[in-house]
Amino acid sequence: MSKTSVKNLYEQDFYLWVEDTVSKLKARDNENLDWDNLIEEVESLGKSQRKTVRSFLVRLLEHLLKRCYVPMSDCYRGWEIEIRNFRQRLQIELEDSPSLKSFVLEILAKSYEMALENVRDGYPDIYFSDVCPFPSDVDALLSKKFWEE
Repeated sequence: MSKTSVKNLYEQDFYLWVEDTVSKLKARDNENLDWDNLIEEVESLGKSQRKTVRSFLVRLLEHLLKRCYVPMSDCYRGWEIEIRNFRQRLQIELEDSPSLKSFVLEILAKSYEMALENVRDGYPDIYFSDVCPFPSDVDALLSKKFWEE
């Protein structure tokens, strides 16, 4: 397959392009790989995983804030279940890619700002700290029951 037809394949039938690319990689056929699109796809895998981690972290922080600051005891169990679920999802991502642990710390402040904006919108009468009350410790974020302190 010519380089032009491989690029067309990428645009016309992505799945077939993936199969063709995998076949060429297994055969070590470096000459006929669609390098530009392959590089783009591999880069997007990393970006996608980072977006997933950011999303789970924001959702975790939202539920931690609600559980720690919103005095609605009827909701505590539901928030605690969501906290557990988002912690598990983050743990899975971090087990698959341990280097993302440092990314969590890198985005913690911005993620807290996003979570804070979301909970303030939903609970305008509740005071939430402008400064993140949770430690910059991934293990603690993924395990501690801050509402018991």
